[in-house]
Amino acid sequence: MVVNKAAKVTISLPQHLLDIADRLAEENATSRSSVIAHLIVRVERERIEALMVEGYKAMAEENLREAEEALNITREVILRDG
Repeated sequence: MVVNKAAKVTISLPQHLLDIADRLAEENATSRSSVIAHLIVRVERERIEALMVEGYKAMAEENLREAEEALNITREVILRDG
């Protein structure tokens, strides 16, 4: 992840979430800020991936409809000319 310029913000978290952030920071030898930034990036990536899956499923359904239509047209031509 490339970070160009960091902005300083103040957030409030329940203590148990702060404890988790601190534990993750310690386990990964990083800062709370880094832990939170990585989690935000991860959530955004998962959101984009879910949208992509939805789009691919819609395209697959459309491709199937088009293939079935083409097959039916081909079948009609073969039966007519055959």
